[in-house]
Amino acid sequence: MAEETPRVIPYICCDGASDAIEFYKRAFGAEELYRLENPDGSLGHAEIKIGDSIVEISDEWPEGGIFSPLTLNGNSCTLTLVVEDTDSAFQRAVEAGAKQQRPIKDEPYGRIGWVDDPFGHRWAIIKMAEDWDPEKMKEPTAPA
Repeated sequence: MAEETPRVIPYICCDGASDAIEFYKRAFGAEELYRLENPDGSLGHAEIKIGDSIVEISDEWPEGGIFSPLTLNGNSCTLTLVVEDTDSAFQRAVEAGAKQQRPIKDEPYGRIGWVDDPFGHRWAIIKMAEDWDPEKMKEPTAPA
């Protein structure tokens, strides 16, 4: 493994992975690195790069127990996209077809909003606060 290869790479499944890649290009500036198509035309494996991160992606593979969040009617994780400008990145994702899950809000750890992409994956889009101190998160806060 090359030294610059990330140690943990998210591998997501989409119902319509080729369309998802095009969405990620428009919404997050993804670059497609490569793809392997199955004989039936489905996407067996692809890699995209968003910023300095790799995301692997495929179509559903029911025989292998691999299903998209849309098929499962739920999601078990959130992908976090760290950006320089939350508002612009959030707006670009919504314009590309993502649905706002939670509006942009200033939090002690940064400016953040959540969207669900058209393929069922949840994304947290955040510009981290430069002065964020994880220890402050342990302090009690007043109810909202």
